[in-house]
Amino acid sequence: MFFFTMSFNLVIPEMNAFITKLDGAALKGWIIGLFTISAGISRPFSGKLADYIGRKKVMRIGIIVSAISCLLYPFSFSIWFFLFLRFIHGFSTGFFPTGATALITDILPENVRGTGMGMWGTFISLGIGMGQGMSTLIVDLVGQNGLFVVATIIIACSYLLLLTTKETLPRPVHFHFNLLRIKKDEVFERNVIPVALVMFLSAMCSGIIFVVSPDMSEFLHIPNKGAFFIFYVVSTIIVRLVTGKVSDIIGRRQMLLIGMILLTVSMVLIGMSTTPLWYMVASVIFGMATGVSSPTIFAWTADLSPDHRRGIGAGTMFIALEFGIFFGAFSTNYIYKNNPNNIFEMFLFGAVMSGLTVLYLIWHLLKRPSKV
Repeated sequence: MFFFTMSFNLVIPEMNAFITKLDGAALKGWIIGLFTISAGISRPFSGKLADYIGRKKVMRIGIIVSAISCLLYPFSFSIWFFLFLRFIHGFSTGFFPTGATALITDILPENVRGTGMGMWGTFISLGIGMGQGMSTLIVDLVGQNGLFVVATIIIACSYLLLLTTKETLPRPVHFHFNLLRIKKDEVFERNVIPVALVMFLSAMCSGIIFVVSPDMSEFLHIPNKGAFFIFYVVSTIIVRLVTGKVSDIIGRRQMLLIGMILLTVSMVLIGMSTTPLWYMVASVIFGMATGVSSPTIFAWTADLSPDHRRGIGAGTMFIALEFGIFFGAFSTNYIYKNNPNNIFEMFLFGAVMSGLTVLYLIWHLLKRPSKV
């Protein structure tokens, strides 16, 4: 998961510059938006397939799609071909993380699920931070086209490690096209809806950051476009290694409430940032927020998913993630508008969305005080 996450995050900081060269600066929101749309569309299929043909086969599909997409980016001859590739690339994250999350849920004992998901989330954060943080350095060394080649090599590392992983689905079946017929109850796992709602609203903040953070670095004269994520990853890793275990003790919703409050504060601080120091302090708080909430969301999803529908349960959570990121990224087209004067309003909108999760979690705790 570390190498997979690192590969597609490696190219994100250069996407704004890439589409600007193609005269598509006004379409920056679609870079993340199209990626997440296709990922969200593929989740019901990947969730069902993970529960039938096996976790590893679903993960392998994601790796292959990601590698092909990275290799084709340098051949983008128009804005529309580039955006088409972003759409295709999104299918990779629709498959690999769904299969991987179902696999790790299979092997984690219930009493240490939060702890295990904390470690799992740590490597996801490492992939995000190292990918985004190293992007500018790699471009300086080998250029933009070289960046895509490096991303492909990294995804190949993920494939090699997958070969050593054991399948955890007890009785996988052979693929047949009838498996692609999705019934209503195979799109969403109803038990996971509460955590999906929290994921959707909080993921909108990530969508905003993915689009605006490279531009924020330029506005604040920070040479490394991925600098935000370097500070983010350090703080989130430190927090994740502790909070996963804490959620096993005090409860998932209680832990998420702390995370969502921190997220709301971080969005306000990012929007108010006028110096690199202020911006980096805000990124540390954002990292703390995700360090608290992300492993807890994974653990809560595992708690709520029936054993025979873990793939669909994971898919439901990831659908919420993808569409949250999409709406967050898409909102930049209407609020940010590629104008630095609108940055505070953009992040204030994100703070309102995360604030809604705080209210929802309080309501959920009052309504169901004795349930997960």
